Amino acid sequence: MSKNLIIKGREVVEDDWQVLRLAEPVDGAPVHDPATVSVPAGKFIVPLSLWLVQREVLSARTAAGEIAVWIASDERPETLKDLLDQFPLIAVDFPKFTDGRGYSIAYNLRTRLGWTGELRAVGDVLRDQLFSMQRVGFDAYSVRSDRDVHDALKGLSDFSETYQASVDQKVPLFRRHARPLPAEVNNDGAGI
Repeated sequence: MSKNLIIKGREVVEDDWQVLRLAEPVDGAPVHDPATVSVPAGKFIVPLSLWLVQREVLSARTAAGEIAVWIASDERPETLKDLLDQFPLIAVDFPKFTDGRGYSIAYNLRTRLGWTGELRAVGDVLRDQLFSMQRVGFDAYSVRSDRDVHDALKGLSDFSETYQASVDQKVPLFRRHARPLPAEVNNDGAGI
């Protein structure tokens, strides 16, 4: 089996994790029931819904570092609040390029829930998103399979400066760069 290439940190690396997806609903075809899906041997990132219903069955593999979870854009990261230390990584799914809910999930995992492990973006992940994704706490990216991962890597350095505070920069630009005022500038409102 060939290994997938992902971006981890700021370099392209081989990855031996596979993302397990449940069948998408198509014209009346049933979606697979998370309780009945069998997780094959190997390292798998499984849907949170599957892990929650098969938690006991997957506990040994999770403890061995073979099972991680991915959070769908309509799920809440708080579900994992007291369980975070069990996972070698957590992934957040981007079902469409235009779906931005994953940014909030990542931000909340880092800032509110204190996740310090690998946080991976999966799904419809494109170069244009990477800079913003790293700002909210992502540190690994599984770029869409029809895109060049080496080209996408350049997206992490598209901008040299940021204005707003975020996970990667706690202080906004106006607080980082003090500009001395000329002596004749008086900001007390006298000229109003």
